[in-house]
Amino acid sequence: MSEHQNSEVITKEKIDKAINLLKEQKPKEREDVSDRDAVQKMRRYIEKLTSDKYGYTYDEVSEMLKGLGINLAGSRIKYLIGELKKSSRRRPKAEPSENRNSLSNPVTENQPTVQTSSEANKSPIKSTN
Repeated sequence: MSEHQNSEVITKEKIDKAINLLKEQKPKEREDVSDRDAVQKMRRYIEKLTSDKYGYTYDEVSEMLKGLGINLAGSRIKYLIGELKKSSRRRPKAEPSENRNSLSNPVTENQPTVQTSSEANKSPIKSTN
């Protein structure tokens, strides 16, 4: 509380100026990039080099990158490429599988309905006995 007494008076005008100043700020560019982001940005080039046509190994790609100060093991690069492939596979296939599920769901929904109606038929039979 004693800190507030020593500071200048905060007016509505100062707050408005501060808000405008804060609104105008753009995101800082980050110098550091995560392993995943780095591999994601280089993915097509890494995949090209490790293809059968070029024949480089992930360890060889790792050595190339070490020369630039990017220290990623070949196994780490291979793992991250695999993870990126998995995540990119899920997105496009999610739509068709949802369509398949929506087509198969009515069938699934009809089956319990049939069971329910047969149970309903059994109920009156049991009650008439």
